[in-house]
Amino acid sequence: MNKTLTKSMSFAAFLLVTILTITGCSKSSSTPGTVPVLTTTDVTIDAAATSAHSGGLITETLTSSVTAYGVCWSKSNQSPSIADSKSTDTVNQLGFTSKITGLSPKTTYYLRAFATNSTGTGYGNMIQFTTSADLSTAAGTVTSVAGNTSTGLIDGTGTAAFFSGPQGIAIDASGNLYVADSFNSAIRKVTPAGVVTTISGDGTIGYVDGPAASAKFYSPQSLAVDASGNIFVADMGNNMIRKISAAGVVSTFAGSGDAGYANGTGTSATFNSPRGLAIDAQGNIYVADRGNNLIRKVTAAGVVTTVAGTTTAGYLDNVTATTATFNTPDAIALDAQGNIYVADLLNYAIRKITAAGVVTTVVGGPKLTGLIGRPGAITFDAKGNLFISDQSGRIMEITTNKVILSIAGSATGIGFADGNGTSALFNSPQGIVADASGNIWVADNGNNRIRKVVPPSGL
Repeated sequence: MNKTLTKSMSFAAFLLVTILTITGCSKSSSTPGTVPVLTTTDVTIDAAATSAHSGGLITETLTSSVTAYGVCWSKSNQSPSIADSKSTDTVNQLGFTSKITGLSPKTTYYLRAFATNSTGTGYGNMIQFTTSADLSTAAGTVTSVAGNTSTGLIDGTGTAAFFSGPQGIAIDASGNLYVADSFNSAIRKVTPAGVVTTISGDGTIGYVDGPAASAKFYSPQSLAVDASGNIFVADMGNNMIRKISAAGVVSTFAGSGDAGYANGTGTSATFNSPRGLAIDAQGNIYVADRGNNLIRKVTAAGVVTTVAGTTTAGYLDNVTATTATFNTPDAIALDAQGNIYVADLLNYAIRKITAAGVVTTVVGGPKLTGLIGRPGAITFDAKGNLFISDQSGRIMEITTNKVILSIAGSATGIGFADGNGTSALFNSPQGIVADASGNIWVADNGNNRIRKVVPPSGL
């Protein structure tokens, strides 16, 4: 073969390989990673107004690992960046919580979450918030309405009535209270004047449907009352949701009686130690299925589905509710927009589930165990303030301005005392509900009493 032709072919082959190599490199470098995509979680301001809590949630799949997380904030920069004040946090898979420090009372701030990877820094939505005046001395007034320290099942007025481990509490349109008297396995009624009567249960455990006077329950935990006066009961020991009609007939609304996890209709569904209940305007009931670490929904027709969580205990915020995790959810409340709030007991947190199924942490978390203690129950008042019973011994409030307050009791002092603020004492407060006037009613479990808290005014 001609030597010149051979050299030409060799050069052409070399050139082709070189072009392919360059093209391959060029293609690889044309698809860089993307910056993290995330949202900013709500801001909650501490009572002294010098610190606050927020965080973020990564909402899209990461293309490269993240090296820094936190929130950044500023008084002047309406698009704060990591060049401004910022926190340094650790992520719990997709979500993180942040402590914001060095704030001034009565001051407006701008804040957003950030996450940084090798490509750059991504930012969440901006939240504008204004700190309050120092509210650390704001206090509610506590009085006792019914019950006494002794245990028993005795009807009467005020201290002449006896309870045994009252748990959940609900209220009807007339202001009457309904109490899940747990250790008596009974459902009691308390008027605003403190007159106590027994609706159903006789102090012995069991499972019997029928007329309320002869029906039996097994350690009822919480209640919800619908617009027609029907009472729904989380019958924890029987793993059921029971119904007491306005006519006084008890029936099984959902649950087979076996501890387990199955969706279905009526008695074909199963629960595992259902604890908290809330009801919406359409008659749907939301259940904190404590033993399953799930949030369940029961329609007015008795159809049970899963709203959020997995059966494995954990702490994970997520954009898909059924892959988020909870740890012993104890109670549920609904806000005016239909968002579901959860007292997530062993995550020491209040969690939020939006209508779109996004689960975030409102306040608290496993690394902030002292912030809200052990949340046993939650309720909203008509203005949208959220109240929390902390089983450690406090009644707390998150105002509509997102200020978190301890309004009564003490996390370090368990006992019984009426009075104002920290001079009042509780013993494992459980169920909590607001009346039409904004008063807060508490089932004080360890003191076997029903207490009333008048929140601080002007907030």
